[in-house]
Amino acid sequence: MRRIQLLAGACALCLMALSSITRADVKLPVVFGDNMVLQRNEAVPVWGWDDAGAEVTVTLGKSKVSAKADKTGKWMVKLPAMKAGGPHKMTVAGSSTVNVKNILFGEVWLCSGQSNMEWRVRQSTNAKEEIAAAKHPNIRHIKIPHRPSDKEETDVPSDGWQVCSPQTVGEFTGVGYFFGRHLQQELDVPIGLIGSNWGGTRIEPWTPPEGFKQVPALKEIADNLDDFPTKNAKGVINHQSSLALYNGMISPLVPYAIRGAIWYQGESNRKDGLLYEQKMLALIKGWRTIWNKPELPFYFVQIAPYQYGNDAPGELPVLWEAQTNVLSLPHTGMAVVTDVGNLKNIHPANKQDAGKRLALWALAKDYGQKELVYSGPLYKGMKTEGKKIRVYFDHVGSGLAARDGKALDSFTIAGQDGKFFEATATIDENTIVVSSPDVSEPKAVRFGWHKLANPNLMNKNGLPASPFRSDKPSPVSSE
Repeated sequence: MRRIQLLAGACALCLMALSSITRADVKLPVVFGDNMVLQRNEAVPVWGWDDAGAEVTVTLGKSKVSAKADKTGKWMVKLPAMKAGGPHKMTVAGSSTVNVKNILFGEVWLCSGQSNMEWRVRQSTNAKEEIAAAKHPNIRHIKIPHRPSDKEETDVPSDGWQVCSPQTVGEFTGVGYFFGRHLQQELDVPIGLIGSNWGGTRIEPWTPPEGFKQVPALKEIADNLDDFPTKNAKGVINHQSSLALYNGMISPLVPYAIRGAIWYQGESNRKDGLLYEQKMLALIKGWRTIWNKPELPFYFVQIAPYQYGNDAPGELPVLWEAQTNVLSLPHTGMAVVTDVGNLKNIHPANKQDAGKRLALWALAKDYGQKELVYSGPLYKGMKTEGKKIRVYFDHVGSGLAARDGKALDSFTIAGQDGKFFEATATIDENTIVVSSPDVSEPKAVRFGWHKLANPNLMNKNGLPASPFRSDKPSPVSSE
């Protein structure tokens, strides 16, 4: 009898083990979890996995939608558009049931790039005071961990969504948080920040294959994508290889509904010069393609001046020019930070101004604040007037001014020989008149054309002018 009882018990354990192996619980990707923010005013995709053929029902408020898992076990539904607010609870019922609580609807932004985007609130200016004041429960942040991959991943490990508080905000992306805080203050709606960023990374690994294929200047990369990302002898993925971070840190987020993206990167690509424009176009077009949002807003920070080793003084300005050129692509915007950089630190601690300036673009372009001055002066054109050059600008706002009240600096002009000399610059209404006793027949003008530039030209709304050169080469075609 004892032997029979033992045998029966063993059989029962085997059946339980077999059941646990064959029965699949309904599963959500990590981006769907407690405290998350879902995009308001548009249909919201919700997806996950279950047994092949299983029917899964997602319930949120009065909305109830169902779908069947395909042969791979994946399912997807779309919740109807909802207004900002909450908190809500979501129930996902399939082979098992998952409950997600404390959900808000609001504005969701992807915060990506390298270390200046990853730089945390606790590392930013006035960190102690900022952290103590961070009582903003309607701002939420999720950090995507560093995870390169040689294939498109469907999920990624994470600690999930964090509610903004003095206990949590220190680990938020600084630029993202100050961007989101300004939006939240102006819009009075919840803000969700997805921090997918990694210090020291180049732009290429963040770019989807669909992006490279849309930019003829990057045909060589597009034609060799099958060779990337490569592994070393130990089988470790090179996180700087093309696609590596798109595969591991962006692909798992698609198609989570987002309003747009903010980007702070370029330090690791500074040697690319004007080619960086093409790489940014590939990134933006690629993200717009994979999210199926051709007009996805994309706002970025023009990298700050810094003493990059033995780099030539004019090398970094060419990258600034490449970044500025990207503005010709619709639904993009650029925050200039030449006035708040740190020439001795590649990571300027003032992330407040960078974040707020990105938010100004979003408020003006996406949230209806049409009268808002959202950019500093951008070079428009020039005209020679005898021994002088008159420079015209877009985004003069309430007028041009010197930030420190002193004479304008950082202007140079050149004649036919191309030799540039320091110039005197004066404000004449909404233009700048530039001249030099060393140049009798001026042909070109430059402004802030030095890697350590800290020019004082701004508009009266406090936004700095971007460096420029009138003698820039013809752009590379991206069509």
